[in-house]
Amino acid sequence: MLDFSVTFVITIINIAFLYFILRKILFKPVTKFMTDRQQKIRDSIEQAENDRTQAKALLAQYETKLNAANAEAEAIIRGAREKAAEEADRIAKDSRTAAENSLHNAQKQIEAERLAALAAFRKEAASMVISASERLLGRELKGEDNARFAQMLLYEAAAETGAGGNS
Repeated sequence: MLDFSVTFVITIINIAFLYFILRKILFKPVTKFMTDRQQKIRDSIEQAENDRTQAKALLAQYETKLNAANAEAEAIIRGAREKAAEEADRIAKDSRTAAENSLHNAQKQIEAERLAALAAFRKEAASMVISASERLLGRELKGEDNARFAQMLLYEAAAETGAGGNS
């Protein structure tokens, strides 16, 4: 039985010796490796959280800038529409003014042509009256008689037509 106990003791010493050697050579580096690995994982998680926080901040900042740009674009579009409306109003007003001026000029021209036609009619009528009067009287009328008969006839003709004897 002694054999068993010496072998047993030698095995225990061997195991203890192997344990201390493995602890020095293997366990400490593995433990250090595992600790370092845990620390790297924690650092990576912290860095990911920081990156996520920064990304959220940047996203909020970009959304704010985008909203500001959209508002500015809408303001520019609104201003352009208002400017276009003002320009359209100005063009319409200028067109109305030009049309009114053309109408006024046309009315003046028509009135001038009417007065010219009326004067020509009076002159023609006066010469016809004088011609008819000469035939009736059988003699040539003098300038003073001509004027008096012509005026008298024109006033009567104007009174009948309602044109008035102005001119």
